[in-house]
Amino acid sequence: MRQLVLLKDIPDLKEITIDRETRHPKTEGIKTKISDLDKRALEAAIQAKEKVGGEVIVLSMGDDKTKTALLEALAMGADGAYIINEAGVKGIDTNATSHVLEAAIREIGEYDVIISGEMTLDSLSSQIGPRLAELLDHPQVTYVKEYELSEGSVKAVRDLDNLEEVVEAPLPAIVTVVREINEPRIPSLMNIMKAKRKPQTVWSLADLGLSLEEVQAMSYVKIKDVTAPEMTRKQVKIEADTIEEAASKLAAAIKEEGVI
Repeated sequence: MRQLVLLKDIPDLKEITIDRETRHPKTEGIKTKISDLDKRALEAAIQAKEKVGGEVIVLSMGDDKTKTALLEALAMGADGAYIINEAGVKGIDTNATSHVLEAAIREIGEYDVIISGEMTLDSLSSQIGPRLAELLDHPQVTYVKEYELSEGSVKAVRDLDNLEEVVEAPLPAIVTVVREINEPRIPSLMNIMKAKRKPQTVWSLADLGLSLEEVQAMSYVKIKDVTAPEMTRKQVKIEADTIEEAASKLAAAIKEEGVI
């Protein structure tokens, strides 16, 4: 059983701050890490491997930082990694990304399951899994909170907010998981040391038979700017001689603002 896990490294959202002058997020120098839901997809794949055997391979697009981020995936239990390293693809949309991943997946060859997080926490698009399912002509099982592999099929419980759905799909299939599926393991020191010796294959677009120009042409969504909402404070000061008077003035001020 060969499971292919799609991982994306994103800036650590806890470390991002906002420039007060430009209102742009400051990401320079911030470490990247595997998106949380993708890490849970990796944990699900490793748990399945521990039950049915086989191997877990991870695939990611990115840059030199991505290779460092994927060491955690190898330390967790992945058997190898493939990285598409091409500086010009930074910022391409989900359509172009899915075509690049499709080319990489076809180059990898044999697999039984492709699994990823339902979305990445930087874009929240939820499009990569379904797009790949269409491009590769595979059944897709989304919003998975329980995941089980058996010979020739995947069984899953889907979290659909107000109900749960139990499904089974033939392999190969594409699976996307939600947060509730598990809590990712913390690698041991020994496994962290072993991770550096596991195979990592780095590709350029040319290695996959693609050019930067054709990939960029497939990217239809252009992000012009990212700014935080402008926030101002009226700095209303309540002055009173007693607590009762202060409470009354505060209530009146809040009512005037239309809050109540």
